[in-house]
Amino acid sequence: MTQLDLIPYFDGPAYEPTLDCERLSKQHERLKALMLDGKWRTLGRIADEIHAPESSVSAQLRHLRKPRFGSYTVERRRVEGGLWEYRVL
Repeated sequence: MTQLDLIPYFDGPAYEPTLDCERLSKQHERLKALMLDGKWRTLGRIADEIHAPESSVSAQLRHLRKPRFGSYTVERRRVEGGLWEYRVL
């Protein structure tokens, strides 16, 4: 794997590189910088701290599991009812 293989790239039916690449890349880096401390956080807390919608936080956490985004381990645990916390190792 080369350094170029680790550069995040986004795709999908609604993805428009000229409109989304810079925004998603910055959002991804903010999430990664926050979460690499290994602390447990809810989607709401992460969203507040990186100034992003919860749906985007959820997607960025899924991205972290992918090889092209670093193959990080993303753990989750139920806090209560339907509330979950996440951490990245």
